[in-house]
Amino acid sequence: MGNSTDPLPTPTTHPGRDGLAAILAHPARALIALDFDGTLAPIVPDPEKARPHPDAVPALAALAPKVAAVAVITGRPADIAVRFGGFAATPGLEHLVVLGHYGAERWDAVSGEVTAPDPHPGVAAVRAELPGLLDTIAQGTWTEDKGHALAVHTRRAADPQGTFDALRAPLTDLATRNGLIVEPGRMVLELRPPGMDKGVALLDYVRDLGAESVLYAGDDLGDLPAYAAVDELRSDGVPGLLVCSGSDEVTELSEKADVVVDGPEGVVRLLRAIATQTD
Repeated sequence: MGNSTDPLPTPTTHPGRDGLAAILAHPARALIALDFDGTLAPIVPDPEKARPHPDAVPALAALAPKVAAVAVITGRPADIAVRFGGFAATPGLEHLVVLGHYGAERWDAVSGEVTAPDPHPGVAAVRAELPGLLDTIAQGTWTEDKGHALAVHTRRAADPQGTFDALRAPLTDLATRNGLIVEPGRMVLELRPPGMDKGVALLDYVRDLGAESVLYAGDDLGDLPAYAAVDELRSDGVPGLLVCSGSDEVTELSEKADVVVDGPEGVVRLLRAIATQTD
């Protein structure tokens, strides 16, 4: 249930105000799309221990039956996001969709299955070469093998930002030689195939769904393509609301957002406020 003590923020832009108004006026035609890490789940030193804010799933479950769909769009494998999120078999989330690997994978609650393409061959080549490169250049990193991508985290290093900066050029070279790209994030550099991004995933799903308004919430550089997708939709007459799960590590999103909230806790409050307003 919504919490009447959660105020509904006023977007700072005219397109944002139009987007929120459209969602509230016709929630059954709206798509609510959200990133996972940093948006639903607080950022933690060990990505394997990331879990949603305690009130995030209840807030989604309260809102989901009132809207056209809820989608979690993440760079993580879809099954990992589902497991860490506790999304499966949750009352209220019967039609939740998780678009993993930036949309290359899809899990939906109706079937409980993940559909995915074969991995890009460059991923296997990078997987073989990456340990030696990291041993030479940087200590204290941790590599997350996502199957379709590899993410090098520097948050555990003695100098996280310095290690991030030192790795950016050699990892970009490694990725380019193997037909991949590097996606920078919050103390993480992800090597993944081109053509996989949250903007493509969001546009495809909005069009498949036939959504007439959209909210997208994110926190990191990997969410910028989704922001651009919402801008494209707005230019095509589909109202949209851009939400930034605020962080002092990333300012690019907050500068483009219609609403900035205080991390996952703020996202939860916003979801509850929208659910209350659509009662």
